[in-house]
Amino acid sequence: MRRLSMLLVPGLVSMTLAAGPVLTSAYAAGSDEPSSPPKSDSSGKKSKKKSSSVSDPKFLAAYRTAYTAIYDRHDYTGAIDQLKALKREDVADVANLIGYSYRKLGDYQQSKIYYELALKDDPNHVRTWQYYGLWQLEQGNREQAQYHLNKIASLAGTDSTEYRSLAAALDKPTGATLVY
Repeated sequence: MRRLSMLLVPGLVSMTLAAGPVLTSAYAAGSDEPSSPPKSDSSGKKSKKKSSSVSDPKFLAAYRTAYTAIYDRHDYTGAIDQLKALKREDVADVANLIGYSYRKLGDYQQSKIYYELALKDDPNHVRTWQYYGLWQLEQGNREQAQYHLNKIASLAGTDSTEYRSLAAALDKPTGATLVY
C-alpha cells in the first residue's frame, strides 16, 4: 500500500499541474502561474506564509481554476469568489486578477483597490501596470495611462505584449471602445 501511494501522489500532483490552462499570446495577460517571488522581511529571511502559499499545489490548482474562469469562460464573478477564497489577496498576481475581474464587471472602485494592492505587493508587476493603464483609459485619464505605458517600457521593454496592448489602446481616439 505504501508503494502504491508513493506512485500515486506524485502522479496526481503532476496531473494537477499539467491540467492548468496553457497560455497563448492572445490573452496578453501573462501567465497562469503566480509570478510573485517570496518576499523577504527586514532581516532578509523569506516570509514562510507567502512562499508556502504560492508554491502549494492546492493554491496553484485553485489559482489556475480562477484564471481559466476569467480568460476562457469570462466568469468574472465566479473567479473573484475563487480568488478571494485563496485568502491571498496580498499576492500581486491574485490581486491583479481580482482587479481585472472587477473592471470587466464595471466596478471601477473595487478594481482600483485591487490594482493598488497588487502594486503594493510588487511595484514592478507589469501586468498590473498594463491593466491599471487600461483602467485609466476607461476612466478618461490618458495622461495616467501614458505614465503606465512608460512604466511598462522601463520594466519590460517596448516589445512586450503588455506594452503593445496598452500602446494600441492609447492609439485609439478618446471614447473608442477598447477591445483587449
